[in-house]
Amino acid sequence: MVGLAGISMLAAVPAMAQGIGHSLFMRGSIVDTGSNGTVVCIGKADGAEVGQKLEVYRVVTHPGPPKGVAPTYHRQLVGHVTIDHIFDDHFAHVSVADGTPAKHDIVELRKN
Repeated sequence: MVGLAGISMLAAVPAMAQGIGHSLFMRGSIVDTGSNGTVVCIGKADGAEVGQKLEVYRVVTHPGPPKGVAPTYHRQLVGHVTIDHIFDDHFAHVSVADGTPAKHDIVELRKN
């Protein structure tokens, strides 16, 4: 019985990894700014809707002092995008409303 449970868990790892990758590493980022427009990793599973306006942030690094202390970071607002089309549970096409959004910037829906 224990062996069967272990095999079942190993078989589920690729499916879980896809969800973890979207949830922890990509969700909320601009993944493409190519000739087909800007694509963000926010979709139906995140509650995205056409017409929503998202804030765009860039991570700014401040080097630490020379004695090996880790650098510090902050998020800088660089613009806004509007969702034009939702592809699926994970991705949407957006248009730039203002500012200078770039690939790898963070997009976030402000909920009031």
